[in-house]
Amino acid sequence: MLNAAAAVTQPLRGTLAAGPRGPKPKNKFSRSNIIIYGTLFVVALYYALPLYVMIVTSLKGLPEIRMGNIFAPPLEVTFEPWVKAWQEACTGINCDGLSRGFWNSVRILIPSVILSVAIASVNGYALSMWKFKGSEVFFTILMIGAFIPYQVMLYPIVILLRDGGNFLTDTWQNVCPIITLGQGTCDGTVQLYGSLTGLVLVHVAFGMPINTLLFRNYFASIPEELFKAARVDGAGFWAIFFKIILPMSLPICVVALIIQVTGIWNDFLFGVTYISSPDRYPMTVQLNNIVNSVQGVKEYNVNMAATLLTGLVPLVIYFASGKLFVRGIAAGAVKG
Repeated sequence: MLNAAAAVTQPLRGTLAAGPRGPKPKNKFSRSNIIIYGTLFVVALYYALPLYVMIVTSLKGLPEIRMGNIFAPPLEVTFEPWVKAWQEACTGINCDGLSRGFWNSVRILIPSVILSVAIASVNGYALSMWKFKGSEVFFTILMIGAFIPYQVMLYPIVILLRDGGNFLTDTWQNVCPIITLGQGTCDGTVQLYGSLTGLVLVHVAFGMPINTLLFRNYFASIPEELFKAARVDGAGFWAIFFKIILPMSLPICVVALIIQVTGIWNDFLFGVTYISSPDRYPMTVQLNNIVNSVQGVKEYNVNMAATLLTGLVPLVIYFASGKLFVRGIAAGAVKG
């Protein structure tokens, strides 16, 4: 018995005598860690400092702002600049604050995001799993569109929206008497240029290339056996998409949603170009009118509050779905 126990414990003693194996634990305060975390701290401070200045300035009154210390916290917190930015600030001929522009931006954002994500998901699904003759050429042309500067397309899109509205108006006036049997009024017009509908179509078109690329790459990472098994079971194009592919696509849908929400909500160029009436201006155009106003006293606290209100929507959406955003980006970047 003793010999057997000695034989069993002999290898263990040799292991203990040799000491612990594996890499030596790193010191948390090593030189490399100090450099890395110090650099990250400086970068975070660089980006957080302007946000801090905006927040504290928006909570101060004008007399305190005129004292000149922009980094000091407010001596007396006031929310009057926020209320004025939302309800009373002049954005041109209207002095009802950003509230009108907020609802205009919502009416632009919701259909634009829904249409662009829905169409791009179907495009990516078809280009990754239902490849047809010329699909790669089509995809290449679509990707080229993602690198064309927006400024190059401004005037052609103006012409396209104008002529498209005229074509739809003429079509309606020809079809309406047939539908109403000549008993209804057919004087209605369809206006795309200068309307929210036209701006929605512009955002959907310009969001298509990058979103299609994201969905195509994400769907290419899904095991092909799932698609083949569904085809063997007799499932068609839409059955596979809605029952198999779409339930697995939450991360990439969140990525596309965040990209579209950020781009559409923060857009200024398309809003000021394709909207003709100040009553339909999105929030960013109204913010520009508030900040660049040359009449009266320059109210920096109201300007800062208006800027924070304008950027609040994409910021909230990003923080609410940040983990899914990272998952979707990582999954969509492994295949092409």
